Amino acid sequence: MNGAARVSGGARHRPPRADLIAAAAAVGLFAVAAVAGGVLYLTGRPVHASAAPLFAQWLPHVGPGTPLAVLLAVLVWWRGPALAARLPWRPLLALSYAAAVAWTLSLALVDGWQRGVAGRLTTEFEYLHEVPGVTDIPAMLAGFTGRILDQQPDSWTTHVSGHPPGALLVFVLLDRAGLGGGGWAGMLCVLAAGLVAVAVPHTVRLLGTDEAARAVVPFVVLFPGAVWWGVSADGLFAGVTATGVALVAHGAVRGRAVGAVAGGTLLALGCYLSYGLVLMAPIALVVVVLAGWRWRTVGGVLLGAVPVVVAFTAAGFWWPTGYHLVIERYYQGVASDRAYGYWVWANLALVTVAAGPVAAVIVRRAVPAARQAVAWHLSGLRWSDLRPSGLRRPDPRLSGLRRSSGVDPAGWLLVLAATAVILAADLSGYSKAEVERIWLPFTVWLMAGAALIPPADRRGWLAVQAAVALTVNHLLLTGW
Repeated sequence: MNGAARVSGGARHRPPRADLIAAAAAVGLFAVAAVAGGVLYLTGRPVHASAAPLFAQWLPHVGPGTPLAVLLAVLVWWRGPALAARLPWRPLLALSYAAAVAWTLSLALVDGWQRGVAGRLTTEFEYLHEVPGVTDIPAMLAGFTGRILDQQPDSWTTHVSGHPPGALLVFVLLDRAGLGGGGWAGMLCVLAAGLVAVAVPHTVRLLGTDEAARAVVPFVVLFPGAVWWGVSADGLFAGVTATGVALVAHGAVRGRAVGAVAGGTLLALGCYLSYGLVLMAPIALVVVVLAGWRWRTVGGVLLGAVPVVVAFTAAGFWWPTGYHLVIERYYQGVASDRAYGYWVWANLALVTVAAGPVAAVIVRRAVPAARQAVAWHLSGLRWSDLRPSGLRRPDPRLSGLRRSSGVDPAGWLLVLAATAVILAADLSGYSKAEVERIWLPFTVWLMAGAALIPPADRRGWLAVQAAVALTVNHLLLTGW
């Protein structure tokens, strides 16, 4: 009897010890960060996060979204992998999107409609607080940098000052379209965040295999980071940039210039939504390389990106100036009191919650897969040959690579690119705390390597992912 039969027959199955150790180490790091945060608070050196390392308040509660969230978690755990394996691709992506939106909204509704959705973006620190004061969009863009620094009468609110003007502009335009208020703004973030459940698996399929992409779907649906992107503008940011990456992949693989141009436009727009999203560049670069480097693709991306840069610059916003002023504003606030020595490793502990313990398992498996692929590359196999559609004829070395690594390179390359981006953001010191929210556009790409997990283990890890999200959402009141 083979392994699959044993599992389906009800026999107990335990994931490999190395995977359990990786997940336990990630959870242990979070526990150490929590204990250390408490100790530092008691000794008079607070880390300035109420439920350290999480930026949240301890508040056990249930809400109207609780039954739906639990039901969705059980349904995706029970039927998700099977449906992902057999449904036609386009209906599967539609179902993935709908399920991701429902999961995010149900988690938000655990806090109730007003506290969980409609009121999230209306506080004095948020974007909608500034929307009524924007009566002249060109004047807002031209004078944006002059209001970034704190301690002046007309300083922007915390979140508006901490981002380029694109983020505020989105909510101003939404208001001008007659969809004003926190409810519409919150739903925009939820609906945009759901796009990652389409973009990430579709990118993996374009660059790798159908099987690998299907393995990703349940993990992006039950992504624990949904706790934070429902509702925050970072959900909007994640959806925009993930869609941009997927469009670049589509343009590169299918030879459609419009895809590369549209992808370049969205990725450039992302840089005007959040300064940190320039770090999406390594992930986009991996896409271009895996698709088989073509200057036509690069040119298409630039053709889409340049008009965005030109438009904001012509309107009076110079991105480098805004970036340097934001750094100054950052240290005018609580960041100056948050110890780098604590947050440089506590930030990584937060990835355990935002991306779930399975992220540690995926990264652990991605490293040896990469090492094996490099060995094959040194033997003469080209990177473009590693993608199935890049092969003009069967290569026995490719099948050997897939047998030894367990997955095509699209998964582990995207995972390692996302890991490198997270480490770069962490070491920069410009994100001390709150990265469970800020890094969502990066952490979701760790799920691109879900196919690295053996099929027999996937439902177990899905249960862990759902449990993390439900536990956090019901024990804590998250905020930003």
